[in-house]
Amino acid sequence: MVLQFVYSNQNFVTDVCRTNGNGPGMAARPPATFDTTIQAGWTDRIERGLFRYHLGDLQTRILPGPHGYVAQLNIQRGIERRKPQEILSIQQEFNGKQFNFNKINPDEVIFEMLKDTVGGSPSHENGKQLRQPHRMVVLVNVSPLEFGHCLFVPDPTRCFPQVLTSFAIRVGIESVLLSSDPGFRMGFNSLGAFASVNHLHLHGYYLDHELKIESMPVKPLLPEKGFYRLMDFPAGFLFYTDSESVEEVARAICQVTDFLVDGNIAHNLFLTRGCAPCDRMQGEKDRSSRKGVRIAIWPRISCFGAKEESAFNVALCELAGHLPFKNKKDYDLTSEKDVVHIIQKYLLPDGDFVHLEQQLTSHLMDLKCMDKTMLESALM
Repeated sequence: MVLQFVYSNQNFVTDVCRTNGNGPGMAARPPATFDTTIQAGWTDRIERGLFRYHLGDLQTRILPGPHGYVAQLNIQRGIERRKPQEILSIQQEFNGKQFNFNKINPDEVIFEMLKDTVGGSPSHENGKQLRQPHRMVVLVNVSPLEFGHCLFVPDPTRCFPQVLTSFAIRVGIESVLLSSDPGFRMGFNSLGAFASVNHLHLHGYYLDHELKIESMPVKPLLPEKGFYRLMDFPAGFLFYTDSESVEEVARAICQVTDFLVDGNIAHNLFLTRGCAPCDRMQGEKDRSSRKGVRIAIWPRISCFGAKEESAFNVALCELAGHLPFKNKKDYDLTSEKDVVHIIQKYLLPDGDFVHLEQQLTSHLMDLKCMDKTMLESALM
């Protein structure tokens, strides 16, 4: 019997702050139930020998320079992880003959997340509990990047391809809000952006080091939709939400990722606790607040059958500033300038990015007007 983790909006942790820049002890409060459930389940699977390698404490260094890249040496992941599937299109259909998460060892599943849609303790009507029909299955990643590395798979038996849905985005955001640890991160790689399995999933893991993305200045594009542009490298977009606006922001993010999929534009997402968006320097109190969630979206050049980089692949965590290196030489010698050079090769050209920014802003404005018109019609 799979453990069920039932939660509601009342379980969101809203008073998170970053007390240290880097290293253990970042969380200023005890672990939330969400954290202890994941961590206990993850540690149990290690003890039961379900992982491809022993992770241990990863050798870590902060690269000198303004970007504050967090470099980690993880040789075993590069060697032991499952060979990525052949991906030919961002809109490639699910193929049940290939590896997917219905073929895993059932013991890899830690729990499934179910939301109490009413709030508080599970509600009942005519003897039936009122919970969402969808479930999010959380299982260990047997080739982990970092401590607690799990995969979040929406309804595995429904065999969704690796294209984001508003449900997947919403539960991803809610998972970050359920954690009291500012080091808990979530992320997504689209097909063509180093997704290795074409079966809808997000990544979740703990990284006890501050990343610049948590407080990077932004330019407002459509702030009423929570939509901003990142003002530092690498070029990308940002959404922000507190615990009160998760559903609306998740829908807006899905509108953006649907637009990218329709345009065959590969993309990576990274979700993390972060301070509220600001286009100027903030006071220390504002900068240390981790009340809400920042969701970064990086459109990028697609990679189909491309040769992998020797140092690290450019995917969700690398774009956010977390660099898992595959070999000791690159880990020791790579500079911030080298990292920027590698990442730049995978980003859209400046002109294409500016054009996409205009398209997305116009697209979201059009959808906002349509929503307003539909609402007015419904009230008439």
